[in-house]
Amino acid sequence: MALASFFAFTSSLLAAQPLVITSGSDRAMPIAVVPFAWSAGTLPEDPAKIVSDDLYNSGLFAPIDRNNMISMPAHAEEIIFRDWRAVGAQYLVIGHAERLADGRIQINYGLYNVAAQQQVFSANTTGSEQQLRDLAHHISDHVFNSITGTKGSFSTRILFVSTSKNANGAKNYNLHHADYDGARARTLLQSPEPILSPAYAPDGKRIAYVSFEQKRPRIYVQEIATGKREQVTNFEGLNGAPAWSPDASKLAFVLSKDGNPEIYVMDMASRAVRRITNHMAIDTEPFWGKDGQTLYFTSDRSGKPQIYKTNINGGNAQRVTFVGNYNANPKLSADEKTLVMIHRQDGFTVFKVAAQDLQKNRLRILSGTSLDESPTVAPNGSMVIYATRQQGKGVLMLASLNGRVRLVLPGIVGEVREPAWSPFLN
Repeated sequence: MALASFFAFTSSLLAAQPLVITSGSDRAMPIAVVPFAWSAGTLPEDPAKIVSDDLYNSGLFAPIDRNNMISMPAHAEEIIFRDWRAVGAQYLVIGHAERLADGRIQINYGLYNVAAQQQVFSANTTGSEQQLRDLAHHISDHVFNSITGTKGSFSTRILFVSTSKNANGAKNYNLHHADYDGARARTLLQSPEPILSPAYAPDGKRIAYVSFEQKRPRIYVQEIATGKREQVTNFEGLNGAPAWSPDASKLAFVLSKDGNPEIYVMDMASRAVRRITNHMAIDTEPFWGKDGQTLYFTSDRSGKPQIYKTNINGGNAQRVTFVGNYNANPKLSADEKTLVMIHRQDGFTVFKVAAQDLQKNRLRILSGTSLDESPTVAPNGSMVIYATRQQGKGVLMLASLNGRVRLVLPGIVGEVREPAWSPFLN
């Protein structure tokens, strides 16, 4: 792990131990997503399967196996709810896709409460055949929000970095933009030098990242749509870990220009830079609280890496984590009730992704792998994506925050790492 080289490990911290949970919850809501009716040939992808996979990935739903589904009637009003209760479904999603005169695809879909024997809603969504995945993710978001009362994150995007070799055998670094589940990856930047720490701006239209293209780390901001990019830091030493404030007016990052690594904040309008932390220890990996005034960060000022928070306008830093001998790379859920981090338990040598309930003082181990790094949290707080290694290869793993789901994101080629989740997209 890259961060580990920063820190000298010393004796274990003496602190109150919260409840540590190492297994996931088995409670998930049974839901049947019936294959959507379609009468005009074949679709390039199955939208009902995408919806089913989305809901499963959240950890809150248990889609009924298609082999256990009963046949669907031609009309929704003919649904026999007792048959769906018999296969264990609490909710039912049905849909019908049709091609419109202008060539676009329209999906009419509905959500049904099986127990109450009533329709929750009916709606439709329309787009081109190339937008089929967008339509399916939109349906997933609608279903998720209607049942849980929380906005779905399935229409969001992720950034990640992959490495590949060119025709001459030299390594290339590639910055990608993809659906949250890794599908439809698009390359935003290629470089023969490392790319690190990509981060979305709150509008989802710009990103910040660290590039070594000048043979030393510097921070760049780039527009996703146009590719237009600008270098925003050029200080001596380390320039790293950019993080956007909630209103995008500021960018926090790490500089070592004054000695050891410290947290700084840049005003994006004036480009004025202000130092936030001032300690002989290493302070790194800033992450903003939603108030736009609080920064969470990693520091070894207590002897080993732990997570702290501070106000950008002054005041003493407060320690947030006390469990384990290593906690780093903090990320907050949208409601700020859960802190996700890279965690190492006392007496162990492996690094795992963990989530700490800041109200109930419970810590849940989310990953089943080791040497995990770079966790990033869905904007609704239901899922986490992180980098790890599997069979000697760098992969991206998705885990539900309740610990029920862990899976490798499919379809991503090459060594991958450095994931970052987008905010909600309009």
